[in-house]
Amino acid sequence: MSRQISSLLAIAAVCVTLAPAPAFAQAPKKEPVDCSQVKCLALTFDDGPGQYAGTLLDTLKKYDAKATFFLEGQYAKSRPQFVKRMAAEGHELGNHSYKHPDFTKSSEATIKDEIQKTQDAVKAAAGVEPKLLRPPYGMTDVRVSEIAEQFDMPQILWTAGSKDWSLKNVDAIQKQTLAVAEPNGIILMHDWVKQTVDGMPALIKTLQNKGYHLVTVSDVIKDEKLEPGDAFPLPEGWEQ
Repeated sequence: MSRQISSLLAIAAVCVTLAPAPAFAQAPKKEPVDCSQVKCLALTFDDGPGQYAGTLLDTLKKYDAKATFFLEGQYAKSRPQFVKRMAAEGHELGNHSYKHPDFTKSSEATIKDEIQKTQDAVKAAAGVEPKLLRPPYGMTDVRVSEIAEQFDMPQILWTAGSKDWSLKNVDAIQKQTLAVAEPNGIILMHDWVKQTVDGMPALIKTLQNKGYHLVTVSDVIKDEKLEPGDAFPLPEGWEQ
């Protein structure tokens, strides 16, 4: 009897060993980066998840880099597998509206609907709700700020752009990004631009060789004490 039990236990152990790992397993928790002590940079990707998001996520994982994705609800709904993977692998998810209208030219009801539908789409895909809002085109005003406050989200703009949406050239995108990179910077990029995704391995290696830790927006803004509705960086002429 004991021999039979031992055999059964051995078979069970083999079955456990051979069991497939769950897809997009949760990224192990790491010690948080202190951006007041080291050079940090937040790469942010708007309008996605785009069709090349899987390749981008592979690259980020390979180089142990984190990013923030400001998602459009319509694509979070149509490509939920990417949204789920982003969250599972430790990236930050932000709200970038549902269909990308200019909020400053939209009705209050439209803005609220755009934000809420995106919150719902991201939560349905990944089980979490975005805590940061990036208004489409980076266009905001007092009314948009008041609505963002109602959703308990600060507005995140950017310190500089990669200009990838217009350059659409690997070398030019890399050159522009490296030229505007600065400690605690927030760089605007797009994961639907193939040349951005194609050039990301070399860009990440270069940034890391320059001493940058590629982190989420929340890591960069941790000491800013932003309140819901606040915009960061401040648009020209604004006071908060």
